[in-house]
Amino acid sequence: MQVDRLWTNGRLMTMAEGAPGLGAVERGAIACRDGRIVFAGPLADLPAGIDAADHIDLDGRWVGPGLIDCHTHLVYGGNRAKEFELRLAGASYEEIARAGGGIRSTVAATRAASEDDLVASALPRLDALLAEGLTTIEIKSGYGLETDAEARMLRAARRLGGERPVSVTTTFLGAHAVPPEFEGDADGYIHSVCREQLPAVAAEGLADAVDGFCETIAFSPDQMALVFDAAQAHGLPVKLHAEQLSNLGGARLAARYGALSADHLEYLDEDGADAMARAGTVATLLPGAFYFLRETQKPPVEALRLAGVPIALATDANPGSSPLTSLLLTMNMAATLFRLTVEECLAGVTRNAAKALGRLDEIGTLEAAKSCDLAIWDIEEPAELVYRIGFNPLHARVWRGK
Repeated sequence: MQVDRLWTNGRLMTMAEGAPGLGAVERGAIACRDGRIVFAGPLADLPAGIDAADHIDLDGRWVGPGLIDCHTHLVYGGNRAKEFELRLAGASYEEIARAGGGIRSTVAATRAASEDDLVASALPRLDALLAEGLTTIEIKSGYGLETDAEARMLRAARRLGGERPVSVTTTFLGAHAVPPEFEGDADGYIHSVCREQLPAVAAEGLADAVDGFCETIAFSPDQMALVFDAAQAHGLPVKLHAEQLSNLGGARLAARYGALSADHLEYLDEDGADAMARAGTVATLLPGAFYFLRETQKPPVEALRLAGVPIALATDANPGSSPLTSLLLTMNMAATLFRLTVEECLAGVTRNAAKALGRLDEIGTLEAAKSCDLAIWDIEEPAELVYRIGFNPLHARVWRGK
């Protein structure tokens, strides 16, 4: 068999479902053809007759799936560094908001930015993630809050996948907050999301999924149900920011609609975890936001484990509550703050992150027929990827075999 590239003499973290631990293979090989894995496993099992145009000796290095960031708000205008400084000086969130800060400042800056501006400002953030082995990223809208600006954000996100060798999944998050022009009329704004924004985005094919923020400071479960109904009418899967600041039953709502994921989940209860397990909904934990906002209510990791809910991890990269562009640091935070194991952390940014995007059939593990997206590491053991802080041991990143 002729293949494009063959890696040998590596230690593999296959992350395959059903395999023990990390699915480790001590003396492994990976063969790739046309951007797809055709073999990943023990070198001794490599089919005879494989001939590679390019043969790479890994010299004992560890190789895992390319990292996946399954929850980001990477595209936006401006930044909120000044607000951070004001908070450190004692200003409250309400005081900052009354002064025109908070999400509204990001909305104003995003609406004023051109598509080119949005791409240019997002590229350095994306590059930071790529430098740590990222091969797939989800990017949400949600700072336009009107049709043209939301569509512009999603076009910019799609363009990032042309500017860099990375797979981009886009999510429409029109139901993120009530914009100034709908002050005091959340129902009216949800009507706009369902009847104007979402149809326009769907018609242009700009979104792979639909998200919303179900919280006392955002939208109720009943309002989010209207958005989910509209999403399903357009054939789009859903996900939800849920139970971050209180328990409104958002996780149960997400499960009822067969959501890909419910995210944040600090105030999740056992009923919500059980509902997610029955629905196959992934729990995406976001330790960057927990850390940055100095929260104290931790997500119920043990309840998720007992219910059998897959746990994904993501940066939640955004200007207001998680200006984080490192999945390596995200894993360390998840282990340190939430007490996730090394195995859970690594699965959280590979296999389970792929599940949270509905793309496990394509990415997230080292298995035949999947995209040849690899992260090759200069480490002695996988725990180093979770243990170290501020250190990047990436040797090479491979996207679609290149």
